[in-house]
Amino acid sequence: MTPRGVVAQLRTVAPPVDGNRTAPVYLWSVGLDPVDLYELTGESGDDAGDGDGAALERPVLLQALDGFVDAGSAVQLAREHIMSTMDTKLVARFDIDQLLDYRSRRPTMRFVEDHWESYEEPVLGLYRVRDDQGTPFLMLAGPEPDLQWERFIAAALSLIERFDVRITVGMNAIPMAVPHTRPIGVTAHATRRELIAGYEPWLRQVQVPASVANLLEFRLGKHGHDAMGFAVHVPHYLAQSPFPAAAEELLGRLSRSTGLLLPTDDLHTAAELVRVEVDKQVAAAEDASALVRMLEQQYDAFSRGREGNNLLAADTAALPTADELGAELERFLAEHNRPPDPPQ
Repeated sequence: MTPRGVVAQLRTVAPPVDGNRTAPVYLWSVGLDPVDLYELTGESGDDAGDGDGAALERPVLLQALDGFVDAGSAVQLAREHIMSTMDTKLVARFDIDQLLDYRSRRPTMRFVEDHWESYEEPVLGLYRVRDDQGTPFLMLAGPEPDLQWERFIAAALSLIERFDVRITVGMNAIPMAVPHTRPIGVTAHATRRELIAGYEPWLRQVQVPASVANLLEFRLGKHGHDAMGFAVHVPHYLAQSPFPAAAEELLGRLSRSTGLLLPTDDLHTAAELVRVEVDKQVAAAEDASALVRMLEQQYDAFSRGREGNNLLAADTAALPTADELGAELERFLAEHNRPPDPPQ
């Protein structure tokens, strides 16, 4: 995976037709073949087994990149929980030097007394993971690429096809005007409506800054691959603090949608501790208590309206509309993704 100083020669040709879908085909210069962007680490190079005959069979791919909006650090908490509690093995490693802008997201180093002791090397890789029943699945984890998005997605697509992935599932966490005292809401999205049957949309339409994860789902759909994702709704006043309840909800949704058995006991315990602390702080501040009460009233009225399929009922008149929620989300994401000052 030697970095190549070659300008990408990317162009779209006549797309093949798959049912009602059209899939753009990209032609790459030899020097920027997407497959050259990663290397397989397994001994065989053909599967993600462990040498014990435990090869993957049409696995689920969990997409857990970081670097985009992650309210309450829910995606980070879920990813770290999987990595620390489950059997994982790196099966493909991406050439991070070609994808990361180090000056905008500087890795950390540790200095001890009179010498540099360690360097936290960023790793963007595809991992084989086993759930609590021993079922293997794949997880794409690491920093979201800053560069070469289309080439990275083409490389990810080649891995998805190599391992015959049956569905790719993404995770996200967004700030919403909801109280922490009510069940956590989720926005589900997919390349086919059938994949998220039973989920009702919270927003009609919203325009937000793109992410590699969302673009990957979009491209997979155009290529006829199943993909879906869940975005948990984190109380906006807790968006900057770790909120393990949202991570627990994410893993629960992933388990129910894929059949994987993902442990959440530790996250549940952490969520209970955070809930006690948040309740204590809210009770100690009258303005915070008033805010939570108002959000509870709005949440309850909105829920009643959804259950009755009448979002224009009188008791929902004070609620923000879907368009207003979308506009607020657009504003938050625009501010979150505002380019930083040039590095010195």
